[in-house]
Amino acid sequence: MAKAGSTYRAVQVLSPGKLELTEKPLLDPKPGHVRVRLEACGVCHSDSFTVEGAFPIEWPRVPGHEVVGRIDMVGAGVEGWKVGQRVGIGFLGGSCGHCGPCRDGNLATCRNQKITGVHHDGGYAEVMIAKANGLMSVPDDLSSVDAAPLLCAGLTTFGALRNAPAKAGDLVAVLGIGGLGHLGLQYARHMGFEVAAIGRGADKAELARKLGAHHYIDNSVGSSADALLALGGAAVVLVTSSSGGRTVSDTVKGLRPGGVAIVLGAGPEPIEVTATDLLSGGRKIEGALTGTPATGEATLRFSVLSGVTPMIETMPLERAPEAYAKMMTGKARFRMVLTMA
Repeated sequence: MAKAGSTYRAVQVLSPGKLELTEKPLLDPKPGHVRVRLEACGVCHSDSFTVEGAFPIEWPRVPGHEVVGRIDMVGAGVEGWKVGQRVGIGFLGGSCGHCGPCRDGNLATCRNQKITGVHHDGGYAEVMIAKANGLMSVPDDLSSVDAAPLLCAGLTTFGALRNAPAKAGDLVAVLGIGGLGHLGLQYARHMGFEVAAIGRGADKAELARKLGAHHYIDNSVGSSADALLALGGAAVVLVTSSSGGRTVSDTVKGLRPGGVAIVLGAGPEPIEVTATDLLSGGRKIEGALTGTPATGEATLRFSVLSGVTPMIETMPLERAPEAYAKMMTGKARFRMVLTMA
């Protein structure tokens, strides 16, 4: 039997679709790493890469990449972080610092980047080992359960809007009012854009306006492109939904000249866009995948300053399989967060 304090609880994936609660041995961090006692971990759709075995996985593996906790041990060579400090860990587990993209300053596309919860154990656990250069400092004004979803869903939407070509007062549309979209609407409003929400069904209109939308477009009863063009055309469409390629292609036609559709939601269907759709007015489509730790910290600071908060439902760690299933079936409103005793 292990001595007291030498193990911790975790929910790991044994094989595709099979999650189990287990005890894992407590290890010291390697050089350049820290050990974190976890307080919260968001449940993200990207966790399916691990749980369903979509990526090559070395089993067993602990999923989870929206992680908040406090450092309880610092490995050799780590500078700038201390025991007791509250930190966040996101999808990107830490850049190498020496590959071409890293040397060019593009840390998010590091060729040797390790993905949290895929290449090493993630946050469905009481303890996690993390690479120090992938850590994010969490402001005192944010609770751990509110901060966790901002480390992926928040970072992704905030970073995409922050880097978008739209200026204050421009029309920005958010396609989808879900785990990503409900944060995208809040960020867009607080960044000073004229905000249009695009969803299916009149029942989403009230929520969209509460989240910051000036306009609600129900694409189940008409063309979202026509509605956007009637408003002058969107400078940016933030595609947070993974509902289908045709839905996305319709919104592209609603871009103003020089406008861009930024795809954040990964769906199985290809995006159907003709060359004419892009050539007419110089429209563009691009993708955005999360961001660097520095952008993550900016996301957290902006969220505190503006009052942006995720809509969450919490469950204790041992109910992780239930929380994951609720997220995957679209029943979460809008982010599931695991809590640790």
